[in-house]
Amino acid sequence: MKDWNVVVTAYDAQGRRAAKRSLREFGAVEQSEFFNVLVMRVPDVASFVEDFAAFVSENLDVLNDIARLLPAKETFDFSTAEEFEAKAKEIVLGWAQELAGKSSYARIHRRGLRGMLSSQREERFLDELILARTSELGAPAKVTFSDPDYVIDIETVGNRAGVSLWSREELRRYPFLRIE
Repeated sequence: MKDWNVVVTAYDAQGRRAAKRSLREFGAVEQSEFFNVLVMRVPDVASFVEDFAAFVSENLDVLNDIARLLPAKETFDFSTAEEFEAKAKEIVLGWAQELAGKSSYARIHRRGLRGMLSSQREERFLDELILARTSELGAPAKVTFSDPDYVIDIETVGNRAGVSLWSREELRRYPFLRIE
């Protein structure tokens, strides 16, 4: 599936099969080329998050199968590290006003592209970008990994990336996000 907007990681093969069955009611779901990684296409990410949270509250055992489920608020395809950075930069800078004066950090979960993308380098790039822009806005943000106000999550599966901004409250409300 080339146009996914949700990435799901299962604990094991049995969990992957169970997760796939459970998730079908929300949208198209397929196995990716990566071990125990599913990708989905849902019509509306915000509605899906709420609907899946309600489903989890009635079916807690689904979290025994799903290690992480990350909906992407924005997605893009890329073919080079430079293209990845340019597109991620554009999205993340769109959140600068929201991040001004707040604490945050960027986290990238990369699947594939070893040697092309460095998760640590890209995380640092995005963190520094936010620090610079919020300083320009007169309300510098700060990078912290201990209970930040926001987390910028980027999931890559091959040459496609999904990007989301999650608040502390959302991370607490949706236990399936599990951004580490």
